[in-house]
Amino acid sequence: MERSTTTMLRIGDWLVNPNSGEISRNEETARVEMRTMRLLLCLAERAGEVVSIEDLLNQVWPGVNVSQDSVYQSVASLRRLLKDDPRQPAYIATVPRLGYRMVAKISPFNPQATSDGEHSSAVTVDVPVIGRRQRAGFTGLGFKGAGWATGAALCIALTLAFLLHSKIASGDHSNGERPASIVPKPPKSIAVLPFLDLTEGMKEEEFADGMTEELIDKISKIPGSRVPSATSSFYFKNKQIPLADIAKALNVGYVLDGSVRKSGTRLRVAARLVRVDDGYVIWSETYDRPFNDILIVQDSIASEVTKALRTSIETRPNH
Repeated sequence: MERSTTTMLRIGDWLVNPNSGEISRNEETARVEMRTMRLLLCLAERAGEVVSIEDLLNQVWPGVNVSQDSVYQSVASLRRLLKDDPRQPAYIATVPRLGYRMVAKISPFNPQATSDGEHSSAVTVDVPVIGRRQRAGFTGLGFKGAGWATGAALCIALTLAFLLHSKIASGDHSNGERPASIVPKPPKSIAVLPFLDLTEGMKEEEFADGMTEELIDKISKIPGSRVPSATSSFYFKNKQIPLADIAKALNVGYVLDGSVRKSGTRLRVAARLVRVDDGYVIWSETYDRPFNDILIVQDSIASEVTKALRTSIETRPNH
C-alpha cells in the first residue's frame, strides 16, 4: 500500500487520522477497523468520482477472496460511523449498479493553522492509495524549506508507527513462538454476529435481528458446538471492533456474520463463516426468498445455513 505524505485530512466535518485508525469531530472520537479505513481513504482519494465495487474489492481486499457483500457491509459500517444518511448522503452516495462516490469536501489538516485559530484551506489532496500509484504531489499546499522537512519527518514517524501497530495487531510474531496469552479456541465454537440491515432505508432491522437469533438457536443444537448467547452477540451490534478481538472476547474459533437486502418482494440473505486464526472466509452463501411470511423465511434460511456450516466445520481439522 502506497501512501502520500498527508497523514491527516478533513473529510466533511470529520478529522481522519489513518495512522491511529481514528476519526473525530468536536469532542467525539471513533475507532475505525483497518479495512474500513482503507475503504474510506480509497473513496476520499477519488472524491467526486464513482468507484466501482470491483475497484474497491481490488484495492481494499487485495489478494483476498471475498464477495461483494464485504463492500456492502463495510460501506454500511462506515456510514454509521460518519452518521451519514444513505437517503440524503453528505459523505458517501450510492450510484445504483455502478458503485459509490465520496461527495464530502476533502482537505488537508493543518494543525498549525488550527492552533492559531485559523481554518485549514479546502484544497483537495491525494490520500493513501492501495495497490495503485499516486496521481499527484503536493502542488499548491505551500510546504517549503524547514517546515516541509519537519512535516515529512513527522509523517515518516507516524507511518512507521502505524505499520508497527498493524503488524502487532495482526499477530505477526517474528520468533515463530505462540504467545502465552492466547488461549486455544474450543472446536466447533461459533459466534453469530448481528446481521446487517442493508435494505433501502434500513427498514428491516427487526428481520435481521430475528435472523441472527434463529441462527444462534439452530447452530447451538449441532452436537458438540459451542455458541455464545444472543445477549453476548448483540453486545457487539453497531460497534466497530475487529473480528479477532470479538472472537477473543467470546473465545470462539469461528465467526458467522451476514447481511439482509431486499428488492421489491424478494429478500436476499448473505452469510459467511470466517475462521478466526487466519481471517479466511471458509464458506459463504446467499439465499433468495419471497418476502411473505417472515418466520418461515427465517426458519428456512437458518436451517440451510446450519446444515451447510455443520458440513463445512466437520470436514475440517479442529482449531
